[in-house]
Amino acid sequence: MFQLTDEAVDTFERDGVLPMPGAFADWVETLRAGVARNMAEPSALERTYRPADGSPAFFQDYCSWDRIDEYRRFVFESPAARLAAALMRSRRARFFHEHILVKEAGTSVRTPWHQDQPYYCVDGRQSVSFWIALDPVAREIVPEYVSGSHRWGRDFSPQRFDGSKLYPQDDFAALPDIEAERARHPIAGWAMAPGDAVAFHFRTVHGAPANASGTRRRAFSARWVGDDAVFVQRAGRTSPPFPDLTLAPGEPLTGPQFPVAFEGPAA
Repeated sequence: MFQLTDEAVDTFERDGVLPMPGAFADWVETLRAGVARNMAEPSALERTYRPADGSPAFFQDYCSWDRIDEYRRFVFESPAARLAAALMRSRRARFFHEHILVKEAGTSVRTPWHQDQPYYCVDGRQSVSFWIALDPVAREIVPEYVSGSHRWGRDFSPQRFDGSKLYPQDDFAALPDIEAERARHPIAGWAMAPGDAVAFHFRTVHGAPANASGTRRRAFSARWVGDDAVFVQRAGRTSPPFPDLTLAPGEPLTGPQFPVAFEGPAA
């Protein structure tokens, strides 16, 4: 079983990304069942990209943990919340949302280089996502991460997959062309077995290639925030959107949409 050491927490804090081999091996079948149900019964937030070249689709969906029992069980019964709190050095781990990503075999859809932070209605230093492989993922098609980019000190303009800006008018800087400058950046990525995970900070720059393999690539991404999470107002509709929130900018991110799944003793 995966054991999170003090050295690993230090690595995550320094690099903004950490491989976690076997961390969720016991949850693979549960999450596969949840993804199958999710794909059969997608939410209103489902986004499936169907390439113009006719290659297979890239299915995505969000925020179904409260209607899909397998997801709910993972949030509250798996070690994820405890691991998230430790990595964030936070007393609490508050669940932000899940994100399902299924790249069918042969799809030409790339995941462009980006940060997650500017897409979200939350801000804070304490954040972590677990990208959990539900199929074997060869190194050639894994998500890749720019080590240390969470410490660059800025957020970059969030883009849709078609290259348009998520917020038509924002004051974020444009992300550097990581793909064209790969040799200039410390890019990390690891071949993954089912149940392996990669933890990464919301501000870590990352992307993923098309799935040129002969097998589908299912992934469950679980996103967490810590004690310092606050609501932030963006210049447009966030991804995912939370239209029912009534929080004021700067208020702690609280509410039934964001349950506390782990709480440790006071420091």
